[in-house]
Amino acid sequence: MNTLILRTASRFLLPLLLLFSVFLLLRGHYLPGGGFVGGLVASIAFVLHGFAFDLKSSKSLLRVHPGYLIPVGLALALLAAVFPILWEAKPFMTGIWYPESVPVLGSLGTALIFDIGVYLVVVGAVLTIIMTLSESA
Repeated sequence: MNTLILRTASRFLLPLLLLFSVFLLLRGHYLPGGGFVGGLVASIAFVLHGFAFDLKSSKSLLRVHPGYLIPVGLALALLAAVFPILWEAKPFMTGIWYPESVPVLGSLGTALIFDIGVYLVVVGAVLTIIMTLSESA
């Protein structure tokens, strides 16, 4: 699409949607939301930018191919799941929390690392699929 309104709105909505996706990611290790929903919102932000401008400019904003985010996210999620076994001899995917509270983030733990991994996998998978489909069209 080549409309001035969509391009102008996209310039403002991209950072807002990315900020909202990070909010959902950080909220999710306490309440519903988290990595999956935050990853979908971040993907929607880049898809909207791709509609407003073109696929090449959206790819340049990412700086890495979205397919590279998938193994990084899987590695983070696996690390968060296996960490309790290796560190404290607890069962698989047991939450381990840092004893001190961080001012903006709250309590840090393996649940947040797992959510970040899910976030990266979702962003990588959705953008890889959508960009591949739009390149072939």
